Amino acid sequence: MKTGNDNVLSHIVGRVLSGEGAHAGPQKMFDGIDWRVAAMQPSGAPHSIFQLLAHISYWQDWVLQWLDGKNPAVPRHAAGSWPSNPGPTSAEEWKRAVRIFRAGLDKLESQAREVDLLGRIGKMSRLRMFHTIASHTSYHIGQVVLLRQLLGKWPPPSGGLTW
Repeated sequence: MKTGNDNVLSHIVGRVLSGEGAHAGPQKMFDGIDWRVAAMQPSGAPHSIFQLLAHISYWQDWVLQWLDGKNPAVPRHAAGSWPSNPGPTSAEEWKRAVRIFRAGLDKLESQAREVDLLGRIGKMSRLRMFHTIASHTSYHIGQVVLLRQLLGKWPPPSGGLTW
């Protein structure tokens, strides 16, 4: 049974995963983006919105496997967690990629409420892993915001900070 402190900690982790209080929420970040726009890379941008989405999802899935007690492989090189193609091949592929991302985020938030956050898997606490994936997601969501701004697609339909 969770204590009051456990519930507070779970609440904080949920806020961190959702971006609440810090930036536009990741759940709605990809709304209103056409699949063709998701493939665009403004001059000098190293990645497209689609590539960022796939990369975030890759690591979400990795963390979920780790939380389930599996030992997921770490790519030999950073490129192993990035798609080589800049964009989806269809609107359906784009929608599927967004659904996968949202489902992964939902699973992470659910896990944060259900597991012993101070418990360890190997040498790392679950709390540290949640902090790592939340920071990773937040970092790349910021890149998505910048790309949306450069592409004239900001804010998303649900709104977003514009100041």
